[in-house]
Amino acid sequence: MNAEDITLNIAVNLGRLSRWAQEGKKARINQFLIETQEYIDKLDNTKVKPKFKKTLDTFKTNFTRLKRCSDYDYDWAEQVLTWANILTHRAKLA
Repeated sequence: MNAEDITLNIAVNLGRLSRWAQEGKKARINQFLIETQEYIDKLDNTKVKPKFKKTLDTFKTNFTRLKRCSDYDYDWAEQVLTWANILTHRAKLA
């Protein structure tokens, strides 16, 4: 998988995480937080374009913070969905 594909997989997972947070499905959230981290780890081992590096670094910092939260409320879901949109639009830069 190339960086663009991995980034799109992360974005799809973030969309799911947002939906499940709004539906209160915490077990699914935990499962996909782990899977998303695995994709991030793969992306770390893949060459990304310099144009995408700043976005990736900012996302990883925010994702680390979001993973630590245990209250998957509306604000959490909105932040996750915002990152899903950002990564979807910037995936071609990866």
